[in-house]
Amino acid sequence: MSDQPADNAPDNDNGQGVKLSTEQLLQIKQAATRLQLEFDGMFNIETIQRFITDSQTRLEHRAKFNTWLPVLIERFTRDRLNALAKIEHGSTDRPSVLFLCVHNAGRSQMAAGWLRSIAGDTVDVFSGGSDPGHEVNAAAIEAMNEVGIDISNEFPKPWTDEIARAADVIITMGCGDACPIFPGKRYEDWELKDPAGQSVEYVREVRDDIKQRVEALVASLQVSAP
Repeated sequence: MSDQPADNAPDNDNGQGVKLSTEQLLQIKQAATRLQLEFDGMFNIETIQRFITDSQTRLEHRAKFNTWLPVLIERFTRDRLNALAKIEHGSTDRPSVLFLCVHNAGRSQMAAGWLRSIAGDTVDVFSGGSDPGHEVNAAAIEAMNEVGIDISNEFPKPWTDEIARAADVIITMGCGDACPIFPGKRYEDWELKDPAGQSVEYVREVRDDIKQRVEALVASLQVSAP
């Protein structure tokens, strides 16, 4: 996709059967106002609205609970605008890492959780999937909770062009040819067991493997972890 997603106003029905309530539409409108204030001087309201609408389209058929869609749309749009701000305005010199797997429900979510925990705000962390699922793997949530990392509020989402272009490091985990390839990026492919449908005991091994890899990644980025 380009930096300018399709110019459509949010609707309560996109023609595919997903309807938003009047209250949800109001919440999305309020989200646009918050994002306009947050990105004042970088993006106008038309650009923000286009990204909100595009994010809504990408998420609404994947979210398990339609009730939370406005919140998820705002969070996803914020991530995308932060990435675009880095590309177009050099808004940060922090390194950015994008973790990619197929469903963005297990491995990439655990990796993002570990990186946020270990590196704090010294690294911008993104995750996505080539074919996002409907919810984060419950066993992954439990396994991460055991080590004090809460990923229960995370949600599967697709990778997007601007986030991939903003990333300095792109780490793939089993998404193969469906993962984006951009010149000038540092790529790593982590061969990890797939936690989908597995027990917590199984996922613990994946979790610990990911931790070791993330620790090595942080060391290679030469950032001062908190």
